[in-house]
This record gives sequence, C-alpha cells and structure tokens, in this order.
Amino acid sequence: MNRRFVSKVLCLASVSTLVIGTMTGCGSSESKATSIAQIKDELVASTGAMAAESVFSRGVYVNYAKDAENPDKTYFYVFNGDGTGSIEDGAADTSNYFEYKIGKKDVTFYIGSIDPIEEKFTVKSSEDGYVYGSFEDGLELVFEPVSDVEVDSFNATNYVNEQNGHDFVYHDANGWSVKYDPEVITVNAGGPMTTFVYTAESAGTNMITATYTVDKNAEESIKELGKALGDKAFYTEGIFPGTEDVKGYWVVLNPEEGTSGGYVTAMARDYMEGALIFEMDGHFGEDEENNMLVSDTLAGIVDSLTFETK
Repeated sequence: MNRRFVSKVLCLASVSTLVIGTMTGCGSSESKATSIAQIKDELVASTGAMAAESVFSRGVYVNYAKDAENPDKTYFYVFNGDGTGSIEDGAADTSNYFEYKIGKKDVTFYIGSIDPIEEKFTVKSSEDGYVYGSFEDGLELVFEPVSDVEVDSFNATNYVNEQNGHDFVYHDANGWSVKYDPEVITVNAGGPMTTFVYTAESAGTNMITATYTVDKNAEESIKELGKALGDKAFYTEGIFPGTEDVKGYWVVLNPEEGTSGGYVTAMARDYMEGALIFEMDGHFGEDEENNMLVSDTLAGIVDSLTFETK
C-alpha cells in the first residue's frame, strides 16, 4: 500500500467521522449510511483514477483471470513505453500489435495494425507493480509484471518454453521457423543468413547455415555448392522438410577416412522468387555416441521446419 493510498484512507476516515458528527440527530440512519457510502465510492474512484495514470510503464506483464487457480501464465502484454505494444500468446505462438492511451480511470487499447479493435480496460487498483481491473466483459483480471526480461527482445513462446523445459523457436523474417535447444545451440541472425552453431562438446565445428538468395533458384544453388565440394559429392531430390509437396534438392559430401571427419549436407527449395538453402557442416570424431548426438541435434533443427508462406 503506497503513501498516496494511505492518505486517501485517512481522508476517508476523517470525512466519515465528520459526516456522522454533522448528521447526528438530523436525519435517519439510512440517509447517513447513503451519504457515507457515496463518499467512499468517490474516494475509491479517485484511487482508481490515480492508479490508471501511473500503471503500465515500459515492461512485460503476464495476464490472467484473478480468480483462476494455478493460471497457465502464457498470455502477455508487452508495453514499449511509447504508446505501442503487443499481445503475445506463448502457448499459441502468436503476436498482435496494439496502441494504447492511458486515461484517468482506464486504459484504451487499439488492437491490430489494420482496422484496429478498441477495447477499454478499467483499472480497479494497483500494488507492487500488479494491476487489477477488467475489460468491458467484467471479468476480473491481473496484470503481473515479468521481471528479468528485455522488452525489445522478449519472446513469449521461448519464455514459456524455457519455463517448461522445452525447445526454443526461431522465427525468420522470411516466413520460416525452426525449433532448437538453447542449451547447446547458439543462433546468430543477420540479413539473409542465419547460423545455428552447436556449442557443446564435439569434434570440430558443427553448424547449420540458413541462407535466402534471389540470385539463383534452388537447383542452381545446390549445383554451385556441389562444385565447391568436389567430385565426391553426390546429388539427390525429394520433398523438402516442412512441406508436403515442395521439391527439394540435396548435395551430400560424406566424411572420408584419414581426414578430419568433415561432412556437408546441403538442401534447397525454390522460395519467394529465389532459393532457401540449409547447409549442415559437421565433423565426426572418435566418439561415435557423441557424433550421433551432434548430428541428431542438427538434423532435428531442419526436421522441425515450418513455413508461413508456400
């Protein structure tokens, strides 16, 4: 309970005493109770107005029903601090942009970037960063601040997955996504190229490089990679991972005895006026069990491919 709220309570007590003293012998007990109730309502409304003006600073809040027992805590509101934000569903892996305006008693959300839907949230109270209130449907809600997260890089899906011990999800700006284990994989994203580097114990470098290019189609891209790998590389075709009917092109170079154990598997598909290529570069050591663990981890990333566009 903050100092300003305490002042309101003391004021309420003083005013109630004044009203009772003033009205003694001057009316019915019913009218006294009505007057006191009105004063209380006005002060509570004033407290709510004060709360509405000071809540929802820049940050991330998890949203759930006040009366829920053991809420899932997978639904988030991200406030950028500039009148914009997003609603992030960590279970459904969705995001929805919004703008908002804070009034004296409520917060108005304009949800969606195209034909936004207006929804008004009335603040009932706030304490220790927690915000309590309801939208127009009357359901009492809690906005609980989430600590130790960065607003600019917050990812609800990965936050929820981390809490549950599940793999993270990487979403690429070009409309595809994969899952990966953050304990052993580091993602480096930038421009048309993204790398997934295996960071646990292994023999040599083990990584996947995902590249989008508009310079060549899928078949041309694979043939170019094959030329660089030499005569021992071979080619195959099949259905590209993450699709049901999209043709994919492969080039493979297996490890040779007496070498560092390096191998390459690259695959490509025609994609958005160009080609999307996944190149797996790995090394086999003497520990066969570890070799299998590393290769399965990298293969699992590719096998988890999903596409937002065809």
